[in-house]
Amino acid sequence: MGTNGNAVASAPVGNSTGAIPCALEVKNLRLTFPNGFHIFNGIDFSVNEGDKVAIIGRNGAGKSTLLRAALGMIPQSESDGEWLYGQQLHGIRQSARRKLLCQVGFVHQKHNLVPRATALTNVIHGAMVRHRPSCRLWSHVFTASKLRDEAMMWLERVGLGDRAMNNASALSGGQSQRVAIARALMQDPKLVIADEPVASLDPVAGEEIMSLFAELVSEQNATLIFVSHHLSHATSYSDRIIGVRDGRVDLDCLTGEKTLEELGDIYGDDDDDTN
Repeated sequence: MGTNGNAVASAPVGNSTGAIPCALEVKNLRLTFPNGFHIFNGIDFSVNEGDKVAIIGRNGAGKSTLLRAALGMIPQSESDGEWLYGQQLHGIRQSARRKLLCQVGFVHQKHNLVPRATALTNVIHGAMVRHRPSCRLWSHVFTASKLRDEAMMWLERVGLGDRAMNNASALSGGQSQRVAIARALMQDPKLVIADEPVASLDPVAGEEIMSLFAELVSEQNATLIFVSHHLSHATSYSDRIIGVRDGRVDLDCLTGEKTLEELGDIYGDDDDDTN
């Protein structure tokens, strides 16, 4: 059931049925802002291992917030339980939570690169979650050759091998996003989360990045959840679509079960968001 009481189509929930294991599951998620506004009031949300899930919805619907809250990254949120690959996230020590979250690679809308560090160094930073740094500054100068080679491999995979020694501040928006993708995959994550990964790019560059991103995640056999305003990306690069509206899950269906017009209903009268 949707949180508004209407039935929504749903992919199988792994932990609940004993079928496909869940990568991420949350029960009865609640979040209230300090002004008393209830952005979430009892969401049940899950993603099966190996799924590629697109989350769509209007600006302010709570798409990005939903993912952060589901991972226990918003202290004000409450739930009856959060599980990452079957392990409880709720009510555990911060050190244990951080260890579990090391399985999650993030690709942020604003890239979050270190501007004065090289592209290679930024990608190397992705390995920090699985290796204890032996020096205060992790850079291509101090890092073990094995990690440098691995980071260089990822840069080459995203088409930026020739920009390895360029500072991130000298890269274009599309190049920066490619570095951000390489950095996330350098982490060797089981789950990759991307928050509107092509929002700042032109349509051609955005299509190239999404195609490359989906291909690389598939090669890693990782689970993918991405937030997008582009229905074309949602239908092309996911096998399941979740629509968020007014702080609730209003749509949950397998890709192909709904027409573009039906998917567009999640945006109401805001036609711009369906581009």
